[in-house]
Amino acid sequence: MDCIYKDPNQPTEARIKDLLSRMSLREKAGQMTQIERSVATPSVLKDLSLGSILSSGGSGPFDKALSADWADMVDGFQKSALESRLGIPLLYGIDAVHGNNSIYGATIFPHNVGLGATRDADLAQRIGVATALEVRASGIHYTFAPSVAVCRDPRWGRCYESYSSDTDIVRKMTSIITGLQGKPPPGHPKGYPFVAGRNNVVACAKHFVGDGGTHKGINEGNTILSYEDLERIHMTPYPDCISQGVATIMASYSSWNGTQMHAHRLLLTDVLKVKLGFKGFLISDWKGVDRLSKPNPLGSNYRTSLCIAVNAGIDMVMVPHGYSQFLEDLIDLVESGEIPMARIDDAVERILRVKFVARLFEYPYSDRSLLDTVGCKLHRDLAREAVRKSLVLLKNGKNPMKPFLPLDRKAKRVLVAGSNADNLGYQCGGWTATWCGASGRITIGTTVLEAIKEAVGDKTEVIYEQNPSPATFEGQDFSYAIVVVGEGPYAEFTGDNSELIIPFNANDVISLVTDRIPTLVILISGRPLVLEPWILEKMDALVAAWLPGSEGGGITDVIFGDYDFEGRLPVTWFKSVEQLPIHPEDNSYDPLFPFGFGLTYNMKGPLN
Repeated sequence: MDCIYKDPNQPTEARIKDLLSRMSLREKAGQMTQIERSVATPSVLKDLSLGSILSSGGSGPFDKALSADWADMVDGFQKSALESRLGIPLLYGIDAVHGNNSIYGATIFPHNVGLGATRDADLAQRIGVATALEVRASGIHYTFAPSVAVCRDPRWGRCYESYSSDTDIVRKMTSIITGLQGKPPPGHPKGYPFVAGRNNVVACAKHFVGDGGTHKGINEGNTILSYEDLERIHMTPYPDCISQGVATIMASYSSWNGTQMHAHRLLLTDVLKVKLGFKGFLISDWKGVDRLSKPNPLGSNYRTSLCIAVNAGIDMVMVPHGYSQFLEDLIDLVESGEIPMARIDDAVERILRVKFVARLFEYPYSDRSLLDTVGCKLHRDLAREAVRKSLVLLKNGKNPMKPFLPLDRKAKRVLVAGSNADNLGYQCGGWTATWCGASGRITIGTTVLEAIKEAVGDKTEVIYEQNPSPATFEGQDFSYAIVVVGEGPYAEFTGDNSELIIPFNANDVISLVTDRIPTLVILISGRPLVLEPWILEKMDALVAAWLPGSEGGGITDVIFGDYDFEGRLPVTWFKSVEQLPIHPEDNSYDPLFPFGFGLTYNMKGPLN
């Protein structure tokens, strides 16, 4: 072989050095570019040697495209990239944050807040393994996950993407990285990226740093903390990710004490790369460089913002559309000496390191043998297990000596009601099928209502009325009701919410039903919501089910008594929004349900 970089038997660092020595400035700038799928063309990929493509939420080959269709699309892009002068393969990225959630028919796991309620690191790792298989089946190499945010305020629209308000729980759940990327062998160099093989994906710990600590929970807001508290609360999960060989880290849109993270050289370079020893690449968030050009003391134009971000330590820029302007400005900044060539070489070395480690040069194309794993029974059973373990029982009986659950599956007639009882989209939440998620049958899965119908006896009549009226009860002799209420889907700033009221007139539905028959209320939400004392008193039982994903059967497994409740609150359940933010270490801590709360049936294991 005439090129060291093409020889898989050569050491990775030698391959990087060889390839870098052959690259022009334009090709180096190309590798630092990540564009959105919608602007990728064969000529752009071939002529500009672009480093990466991403699919933004819902951006696929066509509506309800299957994994095989995605693999065809990604392979087509890869073919063009490999026709570039040096044949450097593309890295294709997607937000697979609870399964390969953009792709129709993939297994949708509970969102992170639910996994935090399980406190089960092994479960998180197994979910990482399953997610990696389904992502690789679609031809994609790279997921922008996990979020290791420590959410300190449920008003934040990304609350459900955080495992917990408690740093130790978030640290524990970083085990998902070992699932996604594989386990580094003993003696693996500290900080060096690791990807085990073709069944694994490149992971991305995000968003560095302090994204979950912003003032009043405002998305992309300002985290006001001492360095010591920033490190103790928000930074501590990152060394855990780095020790597992996490290949990439994403910078946060948020600011720390008024300085935007995308411009923060001290934190991005001196702390993350030097002190913590991170050797993978640091990627910007979507239009993260553009956001530095908001009315801001840093400067009012894109060129200035780009100079600041790259010099601060950003290696790959999620452009995602205006790549011509990006490349023109980046090359000009280097030629003018405003960005040192050494900074560009460092960025490109890091990007190439991840590509070599992920063996993209050896295996650039998709592996069609993995298609059978997508939405397979094994993965859906795993998701169902995760749902079971995530459920938190908050109330069981108006009199604790007379528990209401488990429910009798042989009851004569059961009423099921509420906005979230038969809505798969609401059950999955944001980042499902599209960026913000959607209502209705958006993918393949089982709603709570369908799971109830499957779980009850042959002779049990299940009557479903989304919004019951007094007439619903006339002449009916219901044994009990299951009312499933909660939030509609949202993502990022669209989920910022200062009131945290259960939407869709939930209290009216709960009140109407509980006044007439004994009732279990199931709350489907990405966070704690306001539960007024009067409405809580009317319920016979209350379960927090978070955003469980596609496998509603995990809920019925527990409420009918086949399994016990195991979930514990991963966050504090506040009494009123006026208390926020609220944490166990506060002197005035007076929650509705404390952090870590969760009732059980006190069983010793599954009932036969």
